Amino acid sequence: MRPFILATIFFPSSMLAQQPATNPITDSFKGFGFYGNWLVAAFDSIPANQYGFKPMPVQQSVGYIAQHLEDANYQLCAIFGGVPRTTTAKDSLADTVKARWPKDTLVARLRASLLFCRDAFERITDSNLGDLTTVGPPGATRTFPRARYVILFVTDLADHYSQIANYMRQLGMVPPSALPGR
Repeated sequence: MRPFILATIFFPSSMLAQQPATNPITDSFKGFGFYGNWLVAAFDSIPANQYGFKPMPVQQSVGYIAQHLEDANYQLCAIFGGVPRTTTAKDSLADTVKARWPKDTLVARLRASLLFCRDAFERITDSNLGDLTTVGPPGATRTFPRARYVILFVTDLADHYSQIANYMRQLGMVPPSALPGR
C-alpha cells in the first residue's frame, strides 16, 4: 500500500516536471540576466574617477560604454518587444556628453534600460520570434524577423561585458564573473 501512496503523491508532480517548457527558445534568451547583472555590478564597482579611463586613446571610455549600452538596450528591446521607449531631452544629447555624466546617473540609467528589456522579453514567445519587424528611417526601411534583435541584444551584452571586464583587469580590479562563488 505504501508504494502506491508514494506513487500517487509524486507521480503527478514528476510528470509536470517532464513536460516541455511552453517557450523554450525565448526562455533560453531570458538568461541574458546574468550579463545584465554583471554589467551593472561592474559599472557599480568601478570608481567614479575611472569613468574617463580607456586603455588606449582610440578606445571608448568606461562612461562611454555605459551610456552606449543604455541606448543600445532601449533600441534593440523596443524593436523586439514592440513597445517604444519614452525619451526625454537628455536622450538626444551627444554620446560624448552623456559619457561624462556622473557615475550614479549612468548606472541608474543602465539599470533602467535592463528593466525595460526584461519587460520586452515578457512580450515575446517562441511563436512570435519569426514575426517580421520593420526598422529604419522612412524610405530606407528593412524588414527582419524579431529573433534577429533578440540575438543582437544578448550578444551585445556579452560583447560589452567582455570589454568592461578587460578594462577592469587593466585597472587592477576583478570582474564580477571572476569573483569567488560566481
